[in-house]
This record gives sequence, structure tokens and C-alpha cells, in this order.
Amino acid sequence: MLNPDEDTEWNDILRSKGILPAKEKEVTEEEIVHMLETTIEEKSKSGHTLENLTLDELDELEDEEDERVILEYRRKRIAEIKAAANKARYGEVLEISAEDYVQAVNKAGEGVWVILHLYKQGIPLCALVNQHLANLAVKFPATKFLKSISSTCIPNFPDSNLPTIFVYFEGDLKKQLVGPHEFRGMNLTQDELEWILAQTGAVTTELEADPRPKIRDVMFSKLKKSDDDLSDDNDW
Repeated sequence: MLNPDEDTEWNDILRSKGILPAKEKEVTEEEIVHMLETTIEEKSKSGHTLENLTLDELDELEDEEDERVILEYRRKRIAEIKAAANKARYGEVLEISAEDYVQAVNKAGEGVWVILHLYKQGIPLCALVNQHLANLAVKFPATKFLKSISSTCIPNFPDSNLPTIFVYFEGDLKKQLVGPHEFRGMNLTQDELEWILAQTGAVTTELEADPRPKIRDVMFSKLKKSDDDLSDDNDW
């Protein structure tokens, strides 16, 4: 069902055509100051300059503006909480079968990112990816995380292609990550998987740089290990 409060490209188009009402603006600090100045100006026009106001009248003016600001802030926070609640509807990795595929993936809904992991029991890297995805599903509840046993979802799907992750947006395939080489093997960390998924647009990460080790660092690590091994041989 269409949610008119969601921040989606489709809703923006509907707003521009006048089909949906314009999105309510946030109350900025400048607008709050303007509200105060306007009230003071109205008081001045009615003969109540600040210099002529009594302490009780000044207190009343402050109370009126405090109430307006508090009510406006409350309205804004309620709208934000509702919007966040509408987006945070998942929060776990759901298991699906081939029969669930169309409904769960292709008909996920407008503005919905879907991450589907094809896996098989007994493959350690698949188990590791499932573990990371379970944590990421909690961290990014607006994204729909799914998993399915490869042979159940796609008959005769090669084990050599596992793990595989498909990324969809509004039912369209946007990215596919196929095979162990996409995930750096059993050295894959949760941050690395988060970064990989963030590059597809499926999640919004706060990571500022790619956490995966650079090729130069890996080569240096291997060279250092070789030197250590030679050193041990010399000791013998």
C-alpha cells in the first residue's frame, strides 16, 4: 500500500503533480526566531512595546511562545516517529521458498530494498554470511533481508556459485554477488559486508571508508609471513 509520508521518488512525483499534499517542513531555528519576532511585532502594533510590558505580560508572552514552539516540535517529532516506524518494518532475515519468491521479492513494494541470500547448509562461508546478515537486518530494519536454500529456490543452482546475494529495489534486480571471491572468503567481516551492500544502495552505512584490506597490505602480510617462516627454518 502507498505510504504518502515516505521519502520516495514516486511520492515526490505525485507531490509535484498535486496528487499528494506537499510534505510538511521541519521547523528550523530561524523559523522559531521568526515566530518570536512576529509575536513581539504584533504586541508592539497593539501598543504593547517590550519597554511598556509588565513582568507578568512578559511572562505571558514567553509562555505563549514556549507553548507554540513545544507544540510545533511535538508535531514534528510525532511525524518523524511515524515515518521511522513505517520504514522500520523488518529487522530480521526471513527464510523463503520458491513459492514465496514473487510475493516476497518482486512485489516487495515501492521504495523497498530487498537483499536475498542463496545458501546451502554445510558451506562455512554461507553460514558466515547468514550470521552477518542477521546482525545487519537488525541494524537496517528498513531493508528487507531474505535467505533461501539455493536448490529450493533455483533448481540445479551450482554450489560453486555459493554464497550468492541478489539485491533488488522495487522488484528490479540491481546487483548480484556470485561466488566466494565476491566476499573475501572466511575472512569476511560484518563491516566489510555492510560496505559491499552499501555500494549497491540497499543500506545506508556510516562507515567512511572501505574496511577491506588493500591489495598492498595483503601482499605485505604474506611477505612478512614468508620471512618469519624462513627465520624459523634458519633457527633449526
